[in-house]
Amino acid sequence: MPSMLDAVVVGAGPNGLTAAVELARRGFSVALFEAKSTVGGGARTEELTLPGFRHDPCSAAHPLGVNSPAFRALPLERYGLRWLNSELPMAHPFPDGSAAVLSRSVAETAASFGPRDAGAYRRLVEPFLPHWDTLVRDFMSLPLTALPRDPVTLARFGLAGLPPSTWLMRRFKDERAKALFAGLVAHVMSPLDGLATGAIGLVFALAAHARGWPVPHGGSQAISDALAAYLADLGGAVHTDYEVKRLDDLPPARAYVFDTSPTALARIAGFGDLYARYRYGAGAFKIDYALDGPVPWTAPEARVATTVQLGPSKADIGTALRAASREGRAPDRPFLITVQPSIVDPTRAPEGKEVFWAYGHVPNGWSGDLTDALERQLERFAPGFRDRVLARATSGPAELAAHNANYVGGDIACGAASGLQLLLRPRLSLFPYHTPHPAVFICSSATPPGPGVHGMSGHNAAKAVWRRLRRTT
Repeated sequence: MPSMLDAVVVGAGPNGLTAAVELARRGFSVALFEAKSTVGGGARTEELTLPGFRHDPCSAAHPLGVNSPAFRALPLERYGLRWLNSELPMAHPFPDGSAAVLSRSVAETAASFGPRDAGAYRRLVEPFLPHWDTLVRDFMSLPLTALPRDPVTLARFGLAGLPPSTWLMRRFKDERAKALFAGLVAHVMSPLDGLATGAIGLVFALAAHARGWPVPHGGSQAISDALAAYLADLGGAVHTDYEVKRLDDLPPARAYVFDTSPTALARIAGFGDLYARYRYGAGAFKIDYALDGPVPWTAPEARVATTVQLGPSKADIGTALRAASREGRAPDRPFLITVQPSIVDPTRAPEGKEVFWAYGHVPNGWSGDLTDALERQLERFAPGFRDRVLARATSGPAELAAHNANYVGGDIACGAASGLQLLLRPRLSLFPYHTPHPAVFICSSATPPGPGVHGMSGHNAAKAVWRRLRRTT
């Protein structure tokens, strides 16, 4: 290791790995330090239940990953990353056995909403699709890390997406479209009436139409391993089992980049109450299952979709989100996000078996057990589900935080994605990756564009870092 590194990165989640890669690609000397024994953060794969069942403890399906401008600019396929799409990116079943779907086809998606809303949906998404790659780059590069390439489309997107999703959903007349769209917003655990929540739903929908909601072959660890292998080829060093408690634990460097929560960064760097106003949101309660066969969904569409949302109506979903995020209680009927990777990747489980996971929202730091409520909701849409369970691994907020320290109180978004904090995080600043120390930066999901396995927070932060490194050469 050189006596003075150009950059040290703390935390080997997707954002930390991406930041390290971006700096190493530009010829800077980089070392990365990770407290756990493997890289990955929220993109790991482990045998959590039984031998041969390979689960993703955190994120599993990756609509933002496959569409990420940062990942698409890197040769990750050369290092083993292969995206697998199912017949349908996502299904949203209803208790009567029917389902709305999010298909690669706009027409098929619109048709699943019924005749009263098909036209409204097409008018909503079709103007953006021809400009998608430019739009997602502009949308995920804000604020001020790059000038918009298509400011007109970005402005049109802002007009549709900046108001609350409840406003946008007024375009729809029937429950099918409203419920599916409300479920899309709930992926970032944000109440439906929050600022810019319309943009969240739009991004997830457009991502599905552009490239699907795929899973990586072999599990989410494939994303992290590909980034780490590329970093190694670029000359970067990765140190695991290395917990950083203060800046003095790290080697001398010209810049330090933290893929950590703002709370952890303040503690390590001695920033006191710098992020005292930063809010953490609702937690998750997640169960990973080893199943003796496919989930017995009543709706045929759910049997061929990688991701399945479970919430009978917009009102049900809104009630569940409010209970967890505002009322401090676990919902009686949780809204569930479920992923079934085995339907496209047979390497994830022994022959004839399946891996499956489901999570619902609970208050931050909640210590109860949501298993019964979660499985009762599953049984409503897949009668006989419990009979297929061979083993389960449950993770409440405490277990999620132990697995990944960025998930403070079980908040898998590393900070409440609501109010101004959805757009301006981790504090009100035009330079969100900077800190009071000119050589210390933050690149976690607590910075724009926020949660998800896409590496764009790391990519954007790396730009701020290399500008400093160029100035101080």
